[in-house]
Amino acid sequence: MQILCIGAHPDDCEIEFGGTAAKFAGAGHSVKFLSVTNGAAGHHTHFGPGLVEVRRKEARLAAERLGIAASEVLGAPDGALQPELRWREEIIRQIRDWDADVVLTHRSCDYHPDHRYTGQLVQDAAYLVQVPAICPDEPPLRRNPVFVYLEDHFQLPNPFQPDVAVNIDDVWCTKIAAMDAHASQFYEWLPWVDGQEQEVPGDGEARRQWLSAHWTKSISSAVRAALAARYGAGADRVVHAEAFQLCEYGRQPSRAELNEIFPV
Repeated sequence: MQILCIGAHPDDCEIEFGGTAAKFAGAGHSVKFLSVTNGAAGHHTHFGPGLVEVRRKEARLAAERLGIAASEVLGAPDGALQPELRWREEIIRQIRDWDADVVLTHRSCDYHPDHRYTGQLVQDAAYLVQVPAICPDEPPLRRNPVFVYLEDHFQLPNPFQPDVAVNIDDVWCTKIAAMDAHASQFYEWLPWVDGQEQEVPGDGEARRQWLSAHWTKSISSAVRAALAARYGAGADRVVHAEAFQLCEYGRQPSRAELNEIFPV
């Protein structure tokens, strides 16, 4: 299969999909990470073109560590993305060019405007990827992809409802290695935002251990139930999981097919 994860920023795909992406890639599927914005605002001391290049390099390294086929960072302004026609058309072209079977993205009720508008752009593209008159320079898809949302914890207007969950305990270290590649984010910017910059170790292995502990999140009851539906009684022993909600746009697979699409 051709899998396309569309995040707002370099590192968004790794955070919410890194483990499952590694499993897809390990099973022989082609996975691409796409960042809509250039990441130029994602630091407290470094801004602009220099940071963009840093983040592109980090994204490429993360992709190598996950074993996925491709990673690309587009040029939308970080922190100033709008759901404009030019970005909708770029998303349409990206989905067509990758010949995507599955497209993952943010829900449009996320806290960050770039996340919200990335989700909106993908939703707006979901039907149009099949319309020949739209972006006629790129051939339309003959089959609509399955569109799914990445997990979030926001409750309004509706909470995230997992339709499928993946146990990523066996690839957790791979996911942490991919996140570790984004050093400007996980060891500098995000700790600074959270007031935890003094807690970050200086040593490489100690950093990865700290990163693993810091990003190990409790599994919600809804996700735990989705795990139980796939893995049975052993689901209560899962420590790390990623969950996904089927979008109401695009192809609508059955629950059984959705479980076949996503790796175990």
